[in-house]
Amino acid sequence: MPRPEIDVLIIGAGISGIGAAAHLQSSRPATLYAILEARETSGGTWDLFRYPGLRSDSDLHTFGYAFKPWLGDRALADGPSILRYLRETITEYGIEQNIRFGHKVREAHWSSDDACWTVHAEQGPDATLVQITARWLFCAGGYFRYDRGYTPDLPGLEQFGGRVVHPQSWPEGLDYSNKRVVVVGSGATAVTLVPALCDKAAHVTMLQRTPTYVLSVPRVDPVHAIASAWLGRERAHHLVRWKNVLLDRLVFAGSRRYPARARKLLHWLTARELPGGYDVDKHFAPPYNPWDQRLCAALDGDLFRVIRDGRASVVTDRIRAVTETGLSLESGAMLEADIIVTATGLELLPMAGVTYRVDGHAIRLRDTITYKGMMLTGLPNFVYALGYTNASWTLKVDLIAQHFCRLLSLMDEREYDYTVPEAPPPHARTAPLIDLTSGYAIRGREMLPRQASVAPWALKMDYLHDRRVLLDGPVGDQLRFFRTRGAVKPRASLAGIAADEVTALTPPLDLPPTSEHIQ
Repeated sequence: MPRPEIDVLIIGAGISGIGAAAHLQSSRPATLYAILEARETSGGTWDLFRYPGLRSDSDLHTFGYAFKPWLGDRALADGPSILRYLRETITEYGIEQNIRFGHKVREAHWSSDDACWTVHAEQGPDATLVQITARWLFCAGGYFRYDRGYTPDLPGLEQFGGRVVHPQSWPEGLDYSNKRVVVVGSGATAVTLVPALCDKAAHVTMLQRTPTYVLSVPRVDPVHAIASAWLGRERAHHLVRWKNVLLDRLVFAGSRRYPARARKLLHWLTARELPGGYDVDKHFAPPYNPWDQRLCAALDGDLFRVIRDGRASVVTDRIRAVTETGLSLESGAMLEADIIVTATGLELLPMAGVTYRVDGHAIRLRDTITYKGMMLTGLPNFVYALGYTNASWTLKVDLIAQHFCRLLSLMDEREYDYTVPEAPPPHARTAPLIDLTSGYAIRGREMLPRQASVAPWALKMDYLHDRRVLLDGPVGDQLRFFRTRGAVKPRASLAGIAADEVTALTPPLDLPPTSEHIQ
């Protein structure tokens, strides 16, 4: 019987994995954990992405961790500032000693007899196969592929005489000075890139097939600036954090309940930012309702400013073909370009792209149902981190990590070895896990788990609701718990203690495997 080396194995040393590790160390210091990170450095998205103007489109008062206040002046911080914040967290909580860099997880096999996961990973440039066993898996690997972004089929792209760049793989030192740049796309990345490229480029064109809602957001939160002077930075942070949570919730709920009014308001706000006579309906009035896709943030209205200044323009059209000198459009127009930036989105990779097996049987993620937005039916001792799509990602990740710690404590108290969510009742309807019409969500719909129409299998994109459920609600409702004969809990340190030095806490052999169901 394999002896689990650790209690919790976290996949990914990005914002979710770092947060989970910090919560484990604070709430459960005796819990042995390790983080497997495929890359050679921490930070996840915020280390991977290097394109000009990289920043968060969520305010850092809510995007930062609940346990580590964001004390910077800028509400929407740039990528390097966020990366520093994450690495400060690693240092402050002593997390780095538990990170194993250069470990790409390929497969994870669960054994019910042994009550543990056996994880297979490739280590280093030679992809040496290594194996590690753990009682729990916490998948914090994000939801998109790190090695490539999504680029649609653009006819003739190979004959383009200039440079083609995807933001996810931005080349170091790319010189776009005095160049004509066409950014294909209209999502958050494009809205960030266009004004940032205008500092050097001769002209930047945002070419979009469909408009996106863009809202001007201040770089510095005025409430935070005033509150900091009176209350100090830390108290001001907590005040602004709750202000933003409630404001975001109000905007989302209002947009969903009164979509026509929300469209009209956004149209008015956008028209105020643009020159007189600008065709707002064509370029900034999407055919869908607000929050069917995520709203994009223009920092201090920077996108609108470069349009007013003539340094950037928006073209709403479809690409017929890429030529040697630019892009030929279906309208018959031609866009000359020296550089084409394909800001066309992400390629989904759910649950870190790992192949999961339970007692020898392969698990198809699309056949599983989420439980409390953090576990999956059919996968024992497994937790995943999926943040909000309508608010700051980290708000949900914090709650998941805290509920996970509560669950571990319950299982230790009652000497359970593993747990797995119950399936929803037969009458429950299922729906996509991510309820957005964004391209990446639609493309990856068949790869993702699903949610059900009843609690706790319904995914609520509502922070206040989730606080009640995950922080104050019962632990173990609709979970089945098991005590497995002979299961051995890990007691070795990560440095490794010889097996004969470990005290085995094993249930009496005359007890049959048992299960308990808590509702």
